[in-house]
Amino acid sequence: MKVRILGAGASSGVPYVSGDWGRCDPSEIKNKRSRASILIESNGQRIVVDTGPDFRAQFLEAGSGPIDAVIYTHAHADHVHGIDDVRHINSMMKKEIPAFGYEECLTEIARRFNYVFKPVEPSQGWFRPAMIAHPIEDGAVSIGTSNLQVFEQDHGVCRTVGLRIGQIGYSTDVVRLNNAALDTLKGIKTWIVGCLRREDHFVHAGLSQVLRWADVIGPERVILTHMNATMDYAELSAELPSGVEPGYDGLEIFE
Repeated sequence: MKVRILGAGASSGVPYVSGDWGRCDPSEIKNKRSRASILIESNGQRIVVDTGPDFRAQFLEAGSGPIDAVIYTHAHADHVHGIDDVRHINSMMKKEIPAFGYEECLTEIARRFNYVFKPVEPSQGWFRPAMIAHPIEDGAVSIGTSNLQVFEQDHGVCRTVGLRIGQIGYSTDVVRLNNAALDTLKGIKTWIVGCLRREDHFVHAGLSQVLRWADVIGPERVILTHMNATMDYAELSAELPSGVEPGYDGLEIFE
């Protein structure tokens, strides 16, 4: 199994659209961050988690090709608003793509993009993204022959989907994890986890909180994602404890 970090940035990416790199050194390519997303390749399936505004460029960089499903962690713009680019994957595959998420997330996507889950008229061609909504709840989710565990995360303003795929966990946009979530993650080897900045934030975990969770879960490797422009790659690499590292766009994790 392989997980590729398509994007390791927060909602504004790095640099910001203003050109501001914050504390991030612009000469370090690993500081150039697109919006948070991953690509899972497992048991012959390719599963995208979130289609944010940078999805087109991210997916081209990953080699493009067909996908078997999209999982949406939640409906915030930085995780959804590249959805229109899915239509070209539909066109290549000549079929609809399953979309998994909590019911309220899929409902909000349908409200914002009211054409996404409508039935396809083959005679009209693949002029829009064509997806089939699959509401999920916590527990096991099967996509083809791939089995994933889903657990609820608290994002402060909504719940988000957390994932465990074999020995790899993925938790983005989270400020609190309950005992059930922590128990689901125990035993993983690698945890890709959102860490917006060093300081606490009202809807995102700060670095100290992530490290406390990691002590409970006990992964061998912790990879930070969903980082803003205060999180310079070299600075973090120098200060983080052993086993903890900043992620970056294009990083691949193998199990």
